[in-house]
Amino acid sequence: MEDVDKNTLAQLDELNVLIIDDNLLVHSVLKESLFALGIKQIRCAQNSYYGLRLCDEMHFHIIICAFNVKSDKDGFHLLEELKFKGHVTKTTVLIFLSTETNESLVNSIIELQPDDFWTKPLAINKVRTRFVATLKAKQVLFNINSAIDKKAYAKAIYFADRHLQNEKLAHYYPNINRIKGESYLALLEFEEAERFYQQLLKTYQYSWVYLGYAKALLKQGRLDEISDMLKTLIGKPETRFGAHDMMAQYFIEQEQYLQAYEEIKKAMALSPRNIERNKKSWDLARLNHDHKGQYFATRNIAQQAKNSIHDSPELILNVIRAGIDLVCATPDESANAILQQTDRYISQLERDRDDANFFKQQLLVVKARLHNVRNERDKATRLVENHMSLKPSTVVEDNLDRVKVLHELGMREDALQLLEAIKNQIAGDSLNSEVVRRYIAQESQQREEIHFTAKELNTMAVEHFQKNRLLPALDAIEQALKLSPDNIKLLFSQLKILIKIKQENQETQANMTLANEIIGQLGQLELESKNSTAFEELALKWQQVN
Repeated sequence: MEDVDKNTLAQLDELNVLIIDDNLLVHSVLKESLFALGIKQIRCAQNSYYGLRLCDEMHFHIIICAFNVKSDKDGFHLLEELKFKGHVTKTTVLIFLSTETNESLVNSIIELQPDDFWTKPLAINKVRTRFVATLKAKQVLFNINSAIDKKAYAKAIYFADRHLQNEKLAHYYPNINRIKGESYLALLEFEEAERFYQQLLKTYQYSWVYLGYAKALLKQGRLDEISDMLKTLIGKPETRFGAHDMMAQYFIEQEQYLQAYEEIKKAMALSPRNIERNKKSWDLARLNHDHKGQYFATRNIAQQAKNSIHDSPELILNVIRAGIDLVCATPDESANAILQQTDRYISQLERDRDDANFFKQQLLVVKARLHNVRNERDKATRLVENHMSLKPSTVVEDNLDRVKVLHELGMREDALQLLEAIKNQIAGDSLNSEVVRRYIAQESQQREEIHFTAKELNTMAVEHFQKNRLLPALDAIEQALKLSPDNIKLLFSQLKILIKIKQENQETQANMTLANEIIGQLGQLELESKNSTAFEELALKWQQVN
């Protein structure tokens, strides 16, 4: 097998170095250290914008970047953009600087896979020592990393095996083995990866070996064999994030979406900056009817994407839509604050965005939904009938929002036709596409079977209950709970109806079982003091009627 490109990191005096940090003292320390090593071409930037401009103008072999560049986008978003534009590859020497070492930041840095991480303040002697070691490792692994850049994983394994036969490179064996294991996984050779990591465990106790071994087994569906190992990995700070992220992916593959959602929420708490993981959390929240989780996920995406390549007014639109969904799923007035915040988001979008006119149709749909939430049905209907197009948009989220307003206004045939069009828009066979596809299928089924929002169904149930129409009241609450399954107020209402049914001697065995299940479910929740008192009273009433 022939060698790859010439090692462009071999000659120090030919290397281009870029330093991005808003502290001029850091520039001075690094330049002095690197000049002393024989590096001549060093450029400095005090902000991400200028750093990006320099990368557009010339190629840098080495990039030293502060994680917390405060003047514009931070190091995480900067590196995302540099990778996206091809300015940073596996052969680039990447070093991060930071004054902070909290777990969230460290996890974010691990995701970016820099070659080294230096904490500030910097000492010249330490900089020289660490830099020389980092550069040497990158030089040794150049041909392997070059193969990875080209996704030539088999070639990367070939070069790794050659290096592992060279005893002079023993110091670099861990790095080489790590890339070799990741290459097996990238080639989907999970049994080979399992054997490889199992052998490494006899020699190495590194976190990445355990995580790689666990991933190889999970990809073969062998969760039971490593359940104890996973508990250990979750218990250790250095592997906790990786384990939760890996488990979320495993449960998605197994179509166990509730477990996937629980795992991804834990991963998000440990490393909140990754936009793709945030989007996955949002999709899983929708699939599991967690409207509050959906709202917080869209807010987090909009916040974390600010000044990044992901930034877009559509992200604020998604926050607005999720806020309306949350209000529709909340059967009491506790969501009024969300409504007020939604109004502010709309005003912000219309005021601050020069391109707000491009979102005229989307804002029209949003405003129609808000009219409907506020019981201004005539206004909502006029907006939809006179101004909203039924022709499918090219954007899935726009179409979904139109489906919702059509359904909420009773135009169910139009809503279902639009849902059919959306199904054909979900492209690709990625796991994320599969989650969205499943969500669309779920929406289609529920909107065909259930004709009202959870809030409307609760209002109907209250009216039936007051008129002693207990079975219709129970049916309305059961439909509402399909749309908002963990809503405490709805569960309380369901239990109240079942108690009344028992008092009227209309109960069935199914009703008895259901009441006990609700009490068990509520008993496992950490209820606020007011809800806790209400639950105790209802549980006591149930005991008394029995």
